[in-house]
Amino acid sequence: MQGYEGSSHQYDHVLDRKIAVRMRDGVTLYLDVYRPALKGHALEGAWPVVVERTPYDKDRQSYSITGRYFAQRGYIFVVQDVRGRGASEGEFEFLRNEADDGFDTMKWISEQTWCGEKVGTMGISYTTATQQALAVRNPPRLATQVLFDGPYNYHSQTMRHGGACEYGIAFQYVVRMARTGKEAEADPRIRRQLDTMWTELTRWMIHLPLRQGESPLRATPNYEQWFFDMLTKSDYQDYWKTPGLAIEEYYDDYPDIPLLLETSWYGHHITATLAKFAELKKRHRTPKKLLIGTWLHGGDMFTQTFAGDVEFGGDAAMPDNNSLRLRWCDEYLKGLKTGLGDEAPVRLFVMGGGSGRRDLQGRMVHGGKWRDEQEWPLARACYTSFYMQPGGRLLTDRAPAGGVPSRYDFDPANPVPTVGGNFTNYGTTGFLEGGGYDQKSGTMSGDNSPSLPLALRRDVLVFRTPPLEAGVEVTGVVTCRLWVSSSAVDTDFTVKLIDEYPSSNDYPNGYALNLGDSILRMRYREGRDKAVLMEPGEVYEIVIKLQATSNWFAPGHCIRLDVSSSNFPHYDINPNTGEPLGLNRCTQAARQTLYHDAVRATCVELPIIPA
Repeated sequence: MQGYEGSSHQYDHVLDRKIAVRMRDGVTLYLDVYRPALKGHALEGAWPVVVERTPYDKDRQSYSITGRYFAQRGYIFVVQDVRGRGASEGEFEFLRNEADDGFDTMKWISEQTWCGEKVGTMGISYTTATQQALAVRNPPRLATQVLFDGPYNYHSQTMRHGGACEYGIAFQYVVRMARTGKEAEADPRIRRQLDTMWTELTRWMIHLPLRQGESPLRATPNYEQWFFDMLTKSDYQDYWKTPGLAIEEYYDDYPDIPLLLETSWYGHHITATLAKFAELKKRHRTPKKLLIGTWLHGGDMFTQTFAGDVEFGGDAAMPDNNSLRLRWCDEYLKGLKTGLGDEAPVRLFVMGGGSGRRDLQGRMVHGGKWRDEQEWPLARACYTSFYMQPGGRLLTDRAPAGGVPSRYDFDPANPVPTVGGNFTNYGTTGFLEGGGYDQKSGTMSGDNSPSLPLALRRDVLVFRTPPLEAGVEVTGVVTCRLWVSSSAVDTDFTVKLIDEYPSSNDYPNGYALNLGDSILRMRYREGRDKAVLMEPGEVYEIVIKLQATSNWFAPGHCIRLDVSSSNFPHYDINPNTGEPLGLNRCTQAARQTLYHDAVRATCVELPIIPA
């Protein structure tokens, strides 16, 4: 690259450990500082600073690698344990203290002799949320942020979703965090109990909902309360509206600074990242760059070429976790010419176009390629309605007048199992594994049933196009408009978009690749603020938005949409009784009806990119 001025490895580093920083309420948080050095001595003077605030232990190897990497290239790197985690004092409350604690930490950093005129922050997931929370307090010297796959509203996605609880994510995450909390660190007995619970998560899913005080989580009261708050506070109330939990509420307060946003089609926070990019682009003048890949959620996964059971090819992987972040910081903290300003603001990976064969690792080769774009959503997308028809067809023509509705029974005791999706594997293989998979039972989630296509289930309605004569690219948010009724006062409807491969030598029964899914708990059909139960038998028009995707459906494939009422354990199971969520004692089966006729035109709207 002509005129490239990026930083190179020029220095050694020294580490100043466990420096105390006092918060406004007297609680002390601890941080480590990685500094450029030569011959074992820190170099004097002011340097650009990069900050990450974490609940995952500042001493872990990944932070050490990042700290050394940046210090050796002329930055101060600061990593801090958030309140109540690691070395820091206080009580941990999930994303409730990060705005004020973040501001106080940034203020302290700005007062240090080694702090230059510009400070940046970086992170992923929770440590993206900590960045966002401190940003709306407008701390001194904040000049840029690197926001990898982080939230915009935990009530709307990741902890809750469409009125349901993302149970599989919330439950395993709380247990994981409790295992490394203060109580577990202080008492080996508590740690052993939680370690055992971690290895037996599927057993704790047999009798749901979990009762407060009836699991090893009772030994860690703050973590247990956090979980039950997420499970039972289903109305969108003030509890959720903090800068840490819902940055969506604070867009107008966000400083106009350059932002690098990263997410992935199978990441936790694809919807959140795209919403932040679009909303902040409207409000700001400074550069915003968006990168969308294929990875699962997690920093070490950016270097992988696969997600779940699906391989996307060597180009899908990033070379490492730090080189892109360094280029961004060089450009906006050091003012160096890195070429970022000449690049397109959006770079995304279009999935599909691979051989469809099984590779040597046993994964299906779906393939794909990177492409630059000038905006998100794509202005040239043609939003095209495909109508669900009697008999399971999916066509661009409306269903005929008098089309017979489709019906099925949803039994909470026999939910549709989760098979892949937008989440990561925290080390609990067999419980919840993210990414793309052939949609068959017996694949994961502690599901010991026979390996059979989910399409065979009586409670899964399948709608598919005829085999495509020409390839079709879908890039954007997928929206479903359903006309439904139920015999219950409350129930769920789920939708799933699938790229259905034809039969092949490697996959004689074809391969049904999940691309995105979503759910609506019907008591929240009128909005997230307040629950309103249904009238049994009354017909409702509902809208369910799936997360965005970018996929090329090859010739011979079918575009498929599955409609059902459960996807467990990703989402908690609706008992169909209308009881307070997370506290029910009863369940009942519900008779569900999906209407598809000329008047009640149930459809899916696909953002198709012209060839």
